[in-house]
Amino acid sequence: MSREVVVEVNLKIPRLTLRSPNEDDKVIDNGSVRFLKLVTVPGLPKAGESLQLTAATAAPFACDVIRADWSEAKEKFIVYCKYSKRSITPGEYHAIVNDPDWTMRPLL
Repeated sequence: MSREVVVEVNLKIPRLTLRSPNEDDKVIDNGSVRFLKLVTVPGLPKAGESLQLTAATAAPFACDVIRADWSEAKEKFIVYCKYSKRSITPGEYHAIVNDPDWTMRPLL
């Protein structure tokens, strides 16, 4: 029997290029940041599983679970994920960045 659990998602997203007709292309390299969000899941996801996530103004999107570790300091599981698709659209990127439920955290 599974029970719902609150976990912290630690999401890695791909870099993207913002193209503008009036300006030079802008490359956003997300390799040195992760996006964090608390989510309630029906059971602790395992490595290799897919997890559906949401951001305020975008359709739900999938991420691939890399691993889940218990954090004594936070007293919850941290589920490390990567964005499922090879590239992220500017709309999805802005939805995550501008959603107050998501926090951008630089890697140390």
